[in-house]
Amino acid sequence: MRLLLDTHVWLWALTTPERVNEVVRSAIADTRNDTVLSVASAWELAIKHAAGKLSLASPAAELIEVSVQALRIRLLPIEVDHALLAASLPRHHNDPFDRMLIAQSRLAGLTLVTADAEIREYGDPLLWAI
Repeated sequence: MRLLLDTHVWLWALTTPERVNEVVRSAIADTRNDTVLSVASAWELAIKHAAGKLSLASPAAELIEVSVQALRIRLLPIEVDHALLAASLPRHHNDPFDRMLIAQSRLAGLTLVTADAEIREYGDPLLWAI
C-alpha cells in the first residue's frame, strides 16, 4: 500500500500514536508499505507554528528528520501538476494544504490517511485514521 499522511495524522503518529487507530499504526509500521509525507505538510506545520497556532516540542525541521527515520517516511515534493490540480478541485474543502494533499494523492496513486471528514466528499481512496 502507498500511503500519504495528512498533516495531523503525521503529527499524531509521531508524537501521540495512541490517537491513531490500530489499522493505521500497523500500516505505517509495515515495511512493505510506502509511507509518504508531502512537503505541503511540512509547510503547513511551519506556518501554523510561526503563527502561534501550533506548539511544537521540537523544531519543525527536527520533526521531519525524525519522521523520515523513525516512521520511514519519504518526502513528496510539490510539483506544478499538483498545484494545477489542487486549484481545479471542487470547493468541497477550502484548506489549501488539504487540497494539495488530495491532488498529490490522485496524481501519485496514493491512499490519503486522514481524520478530516470534509476530505471524504472528494470520493478518493482514504484510510480513516481514528
